[in-house]
Amino acid sequence: MTKTGLITGATGGLGSEFVKLFAAKGNDLVVVGRNPQKLTTLKKDTENDYGVRVYTIAVDFSDETAAEQIYEQVKKDQLQIDYLVNNAGLGGQGSFIERTMDQDISMMRVNMLVPTKLMKLFIPEFVKRGSGKVLNVSSSAALIPGPLQAEYYATKAYLTSLSNAIAYEVKDTGVTVTTLMPGAIETGFAKAGGLTQTKMFAHGAEAADVALEGYKAMQAGKLNVFAGLSSIQRPFVGLMPLMPKKAIMGFVASQQSNSN
Repeated sequence: MTKTGLITGATGGLGSEFVKLFAAKGNDLVVVGRNPQKLTTLKKDTENDYGVRVYTIAVDFSDETAAEQIYEQVKKDQLQIDYLVNNAGLGGQGSFIERTMDQDISMMRVNMLVPTKLMKLFIPEFVKRGSGKVLNVSSSAALIPGPLQAEYYATKAYLTSLSNAIAYEVKDTGVTVTTLMPGAIETGFAKAGGLTQTKMFAHGAEAADVALEGYKAMQAGKLNVFAGLSSIQRPFVGLMPLMPKKAIMGFVASQQSNSN
């Protein structure tokens, strides 16, 4: 039986790589994004290249009813979701007192509220039938506070903590929840967040490599997976939670500066 994956933020970066990975395995897809034209193009290209069925849902994730709109459309199309990939994310650089309230609320909706609601809507169905996999795209930023991206780091800490707790709660049901925690990636995310000239994003990992690590970890039912990290970065990431907070925050702040 053909399975169906729902992928948010599907039209670019990690999302488009996830689309390729799932489609290459013969899965039908529900692709979610803001731009109807990009979704239409993605649907056409994916169906032509891989011979799978692709459904599109155009929605603005800053809308507080975005998750409900997605769920209602899935039900209208009479689809069973087997894989839920919460990939859509919103970043943004700047000090807490300089960023606007609207910017921060939008980020919290995209990074926390929508994935929480989607899990709330779909995981009970997964548990009821005894199968289903969730992949939540968080960040290695979840491990520490992040000056000059304070809200972003905090939203990823929330998503990681929530994902891990849910994974434990459903561990005996046939359902898994995997959290992907990449470092900097070469995608449109950095441009949208005003981060392209920072030291942190000077040498980002390839999106295709990160997506593949996440996909494999999800299929294996792993809890967390760090991806796109160099051999030097990996041990450092493991030590970050143990380092003095002031020292690590100073380092993070320095990485937000212009790399030129």
